[in-house]
Amino acid sequence: MHEEDDSLRDAAAPDPAPSSSGLLAEIGQLGRAVKRLFGAQLHLLAAELGLARSAVSWMLLAGLAATVAGVGFGLTMLGLLGVVLAAWFGSWIWALLTLAVLQVLFLFGSILLFRRCMHWMSLPVTRSEWNAMMRDTLRKAETDVAAERGQGNREEGRS
Repeated sequence: MHEEDDSLRDAAAPDPAPSSSGLLAEIGQLGRAVKRLFGAQLHLLAAELGLARSAVSWMLLAGLAATVAGVGFGLTMLGLLGVVLAAWFGSWIWALLTLAVLQVLFLFGSILLFRRCMHWMSLPVTRSEWNAMMRDTLRKAETDVAAERGQGNREEGRS
């Protein structure tokens, strides 16, 4: 146990007078340590990018599966509604015509809502409000930067 304490003390104590070759060895060792550190960082970055690429692929696959399931569910609901309408009307032709009319009304309603939203976004009032908001944000950022510069100049004058 006493021998271990001596070896630990010897390893922890610096050389009293390091030579120039020792300095070069330490610089070389520092270079290798930095290379190993950045090599590990690059390896970690490559692994994270691989995971992200895999996650994007899985997200696209999940989106496709959700779309297929949504279309399947919609078709199933339309089929059930068709059966109910056929039983109610007593005719498949009237049931299918009613479904077609409902789908066309839904389609036109969606188109009108989309056009209305696009119209709201392009109104002059909306554009002017957007421009005013951007100008206010820019002005506030410029005053904040100017205040920070002024505070930094005051601190430099004190030193």
